[in-house]
Amino acid sequence: MKFSLRQLEVFANIARTLSVSAAAETLGMSQSAASTALGELERRAGQRLFDRTGKSLKLNETGMTILPMALELLSRAWELDGRLAGNDRPGPLRLGATVTIGNYVAPRLIERYRASYPDATITLSVGNSEEISHRIAEFDLDYGMVEGQYGDSRLHFDEWMQDELVVFCGPRHHLAGDVETGIEALLAEQWAVREKGSGTRQALDRAMAPYWGHWRIGIELQQMEAIKGVVEAGMLIGCLPRLALIDAFNQGRLVELSVPELALMRKFYLVTHREKYRTVGMNAFAQICLGLEARS
Repeated sequence: MKFSLRQLEVFANIARTLSVSAAAETLGMSQSAASTALGELERRAGQRLFDRTGKSLKLNETGMTILPMALELLSRAWELDGRLAGNDRPGPLRLGATVTIGNYVAPRLIERYRASYPDATITLSVGNSEEISHRIAEFDLDYGMVEGQYGDSRLHFDEWMQDELVVFCGPRHHLAGDVETGIEALLAEQWAVREKGSGTRQALDRAMAPYWGHWRIGIELQQMEAIKGVVEAGMLIGCLPRLALIDAFNQGRLVELSVPELALMRKFYLVTHREKYRTVGMNAFAQICLGLEARS
């Protein structure tokens, strides 16, 4: 065999961070040792795995080809190490979730996962659907929970849960007392919406597509709390997941608007890389996700 697992571990971490020093710190080794391990792997392979421009590294075509296989070998080695140690505990699990799922759904999933595997190491990264999908595609995350699908052939999306977006306004808005609100009345108002790239914005854009030329977006914000705040304080219209609005509705800080003309149901998706080896931890977490769907 022309390579060691340690060399693959160094390679995989450098591919993730695009930094020899950051990879060395993660692995608890010196930068020179990490650089030597990568150099030895490239020497044995007979070709470079990264393009180098000054101090910058970029995974080249050869590196991108072998990265999925290296990650699979490392995942299997971790599981083998656990079996030899007499346990079946999963290895580290790197999760990604959108803001809605990360704040309102993922904590329950992680709690159930840790109830079965209390010693498991879990990290959760929160971003918009586009960011999480990109990180899955780059093998930077193992498993993603997102609100929209993106056209990347490297990714596999599984439909997961139903979700509902809700149009709302502040309690002092002139539409707040309407039993139903027509689309023409909404088109006369300015809106506060999520940024492009978020699953919420993707679903809202789809619902508003027939009215695009008349839809007035007043402000785009990344944080749902910021959108709720500006709508509550002013005369803007908002649209966010019901999960994020329950408390504000119950407290009377925001008012739901019933808009029969808008189709605002959507799906959450579980996303993985097609070439990613599904570890024990990934399979266990997927079962928990599907179990939550069955109870919802």
